Amino acid sequence: MTHADTVLDLIGRTPLVRLNRLVDPATMATVLVKMEQLNPGGSVKDRMAVNMIRRAEEAGLIKPGATIVESTSGNTGLGLAMTCAVRGYRCVFTIPDKMSKEKIDMLKAYGAEVIITRTDLDHDHPESYVQVAKRIARETPGAFYTDQYENMTNPEAHYLTTGPEIWEDTDGKIDALVGGIGTGGTISGSAKYLREQAAKAGRELKVICPDPEGSIYKDMLEKGTHEPPSIYRVEGIGHDFMVGTLDFGVIDEVRNVSDKDSFITARRLAREEGIFCGGSTGTAVFGALEVARELGPGKLVVCILCDSGDRYLSKCFDDDWMKDMGYLGATERLGTVREVMQFKDRHVEFAQPDETLVTVAHRMNQFGISQMPVARTNGDGFFMIHESDLLQSLVDGRCAPSDTAVAVAKPMQGIVSLDDPLSRVQRIFDEDNIAVVVENDVVTGIISKIDVVEFLAARS
Repeated sequence: MTHADTVLDLIGRTPLVRLNRLVDPATMATVLVKMEQLNPGGSVKDRMAVNMIRRAEEAGLIKPGATIVESTSGNTGLGLAMTCAVRGYRCVFTIPDKMSKEKIDMLKAYGAEVIITRTDLDHDHPESYVQVAKRIARETPGAFYTDQYENMTNPEAHYLTTGPEIWEDTDGKIDALVGGIGTGGTISGSAKYLREQAAKAGRELKVICPDPEGSIYKDMLEKGTHEPPSIYRVEGIGHDFMVGTLDFGVIDEVRNVSDKDSFITARRLAREEGIFCGGSTGTAVFGALEVARELGPGKLVVCILCDSGDRYLSKCFDDDWMKDMGYLGATERLGTVREVMQFKDRHVEFAQPDETLVTVAHRMNQFGISQMPVARTNGDGFFMIHESDLLQSLVDGRCAPSDTAVAVAKPMQGIVSLDDPLSRVQRIFDEDNIAVVVENDVVTGIISKIDVVEFLAARS
């Protein structure tokens, strides 16, 4: 008979999954995501939560009947609460008031006591979530403050498990590791192990950390000091104070990602890849997609996902909340160029610069199209042949049927990118007949009015 002794034995060994619809294999590196939301507590924090308790028990710091205290954005608390339920400990957590109601309710479901504090307080303020937790631990007999921000058994968990799993599952072929920074434990422990293995194998490994705009980490890595932090809505990553569990020595770059890009990416991950995760995962995946574009085909990017989206239903997966926060206007809700392109045939017919006009006309008629972009050579600009221009040039005698395509081509108008909203496409339709999709300096699609009509009808 095969079984686990407790639910804690199910932590780890999460799979890697390739992103398909968010990644263009012709221009981007392969992106594999590590599905940490499949841990029993629903997040990557399960790993360090059980390791912190286990190490404290081994050191004799926790006695039977103890109270576990932590300041948390939710996920560490959930991992600890699950562990405490199995081990028979009481637990008390402080949590900032910007965190979702779902997280708070889930903590209580595990039997935790939850104390909510103000988000807008400085780290050292006596009423901040960190200082309140420390005070509770001091004043409660038999309490143990796990101190995820300074406890080195936090990154140890990822050095012992997450890093080795990634190295094994990629056969050591990883080129870049991407992950957010909360306490820094996940990225520090994983990256340390992977860098050691890459060095032994003679491989280079980049470590990039997407981080919310308003967090101090980018400034601290690049300048050793920081501007005053500001409030951001993404939960669980970034900070307004430095933590002891973060090792900048294994990180190459921290790059800022906006709340809007984070939340929109989380929603796209669910709708286009079937992977249901929260806003901090959106931050990480947005950064991973950037890195994949920069590295290009033939490279491998691994992105560590943070947690499940079920704890954010009232936030980034709620259209009304997104609209109230200014992240989702009526135009964005119509859809994007990317969604239309995924709905329609992306094949584009190109006219060759030296192709005769009679041949171009024949192919336009054959494919039932009224415009044809001219294939670019030697970095030339973007040009388009329109049926009306071709007709007029032949009627008025400016061109002969044997002339080449460039004779009637005009500079291309109506260029859009994949992430443009359909409201921009509509404005282009008001001026031109079509919108031309350009990715990485290549025309990859043409959107007509009927394409958008069919897309919106199908969505309805």
